[in-house]
Amino acid sequence: MLYQAYQTQSDLMSPLRQLAQSGSAALWLENTEGSVLRMLSASMEVFSRMRLTHARPAWGITSVKVGERELAVSEENILSLPFGTLLRFKKDTPADLVHQPPVLLVAPLSGHFATLLRETARTLLQDHDVYITDWHNARDVSLEHGAFGLDDYIDHMIRFTETIGPGTHVVAVCQPCVAALAATAIMAEDNHPAQPRSLTLMAGPVDCRVNPTGVNQLATSKPIEWFEKNLICQVPPPHAGQQRRVYPGFIQLSAFLSMNLDRHKKSFKDMYQHRVAGDLDKDDILRVFYDEYLAVNDLPAEFYLETVEKVFQTYDLPRGKLTYKDRIVNPAAIRHTALMTVEGERDDICAVGQTVAAQDLCTGIRPYMKTHHIQTGVGHYGVFSGRKWNLQIYPRVREMIHASMG
Repeated sequence: MLYQAYQTQSDLMSPLRQLAQSGSAALWLENTEGSVLRMLSASMEVFSRMRLTHARPAWGITSVKVGERELAVSEENILSLPFGTLLRFKKDTPADLVHQPPVLLVAPLSGHFATLLRETARTLLQDHDVYITDWHNARDVSLEHGAFGLDDYIDHMIRFTETIGPGTHVVAVCQPCVAALAATAIMAEDNHPAQPRSLTLMAGPVDCRVNPTGVNQLATSKPIEWFEKNLICQVPPPHAGQQRRVYPGFIQLSAFLSMNLDRHKKSFKDMYQHRVAGDLDKDDILRVFYDEYLAVNDLPAEFYLETVEKVFQTYDLPRGKLTYKDRIVNPAAIRHTALMTVEGERDDICAVGQTVAAQDLCTGIRPYMKTHHIQTGVGHYGVFSGRKWNLQIYPRVREMIHASMG
């Protein structure tokens, strides 16, 4: 009922938003700064932008600078599965360019699309052959493709890594750190020839018992049955995944927005003021951010509930209880994969200590193959985007990857 009510409201508001967007363009007068028409145009534009979308935004990565050369970049679907695609950002690389190591960038499946890591991927592309987990919207996946739980996520990690092949370096951001570590452990235990050469875990909830945040406390404030009863919905018609049980992206986004409501209200007010003043460059920065932030991705119910329970409530991985297809996941089996953990000093989603916990779990990795970096002055998103990611964190990640190529 909740999803159907949301869909009905969205359908009713859509024509109004389209009308507002058209009206804004028609009323925009370049030389009437501060006029009533300019203010009305700005109001209509901001109103049209205050809406959710359910399709992945474009990556928009068309070129990258490698050394002194600007190389064209194209998208290549390497392996397409019902719930996700292994996407490669293929560079038009000249024959004389030194081989760059392959990197699998593992994106979260947590209410947003993988394009949230656009800047992360763009930066990695300077020195690496980059692949990414491009997760699909569960509301667009037919029931005939079955369920998708935590085991399936781990299975996708293994399949994607072996598809890229031996010598792959894995970089996991936020939520998938647990699955990436589990997949690496399973591949190590099986002596898989494509087990990752290195594994970088960035701001991920490996052990949520350490320095619990508001997110962690929310997850433990209710039994898992409450989450299933109150947050899981069936996808309504006419979507391809109708009747599939999902955790809707609009519910997840509502939770995110409520955590920083004043900041988001100020951002939309700033968007209005920038347009009235004719400062379109600043307006574009906010517009691009919210076009991405308000694009929501529904999660399969099985994956969401298992993640809440096993990662955030019962802490299965650090307690040695996490299983993959009835096998205990044993991080101590990892011996040949270099490990790096990265945390943000001000992270209020995944606090300091939660990711570095992986270092203690991976007892089979020699100390000289382990690296930890804590970045001062950044919150959660600053770990993988922004100035400090580009200038301080990324160089350390690159150094670790290239040092472990031999």
